[in-house]
Amino acid sequence: MLGYSTNDLGQVYKILLERVGSIPGAKVETNKYCLGVHFRCVDEKKWSALAEQVKSVLKGYPKLKLTLGRKVIEIRPAIKWDKGNAVEFLLKSLGYANSDDVLPVYIGDDRTDEDAFKVLRDRDRGQGIGIIVSKVPKETAAAYSLQEPSEVHIYYLIIRVFIYIYIYIYSIHII
Repeated sequence: MLGYSTNDLGQVYKILLERVGSIPGAKVETNKYCLGVHFRCVDEKKWSALAEQVKSVLKGYPKLKLTLGRKVIEIRPAIKWDKGNAVEFLLKSLGYANSDDVLPVYIGDDRTDEDAFKVLRDRDRGQGIGIIVSKVPKETAAAYSLQEPSEVHIYYLIIRVFIYIYIYIYSIHII
């Protein structure tokens, strides 16, 4: 039992669409297990009014909680689950939790990504790399940083080239 109902998220989503829709630039996004109210394009003078709207909706849903990201208010089930738990779950589910043959890489740009960075940093063998994408220096559990999303693409291309070189040198066959 999850301790909350996905119907709660569906109901809150519909209510937020009605209430937040009147605030120019606000966007309500639904994922399967959480909602996001994005305010990146909202006039800064209206941020607190938007936050109050979201809080007032959630008063009737005690099994849901708010978390604040970078210009997004996330609505999630009030259970112990975050992006760090998701990383651990994926590694375990795929059979890589205790593997020396895998190097997980997590790239994120939000404070909600810090849980994943911490998991990768704190793993027994230090297995995993967290990379934060941010123009401004900030305290983070990530091991590395990139300044722009375009640098993520360059990073990916570089890693891909190194993998192909490694495969060529060691004649490893990847399916």
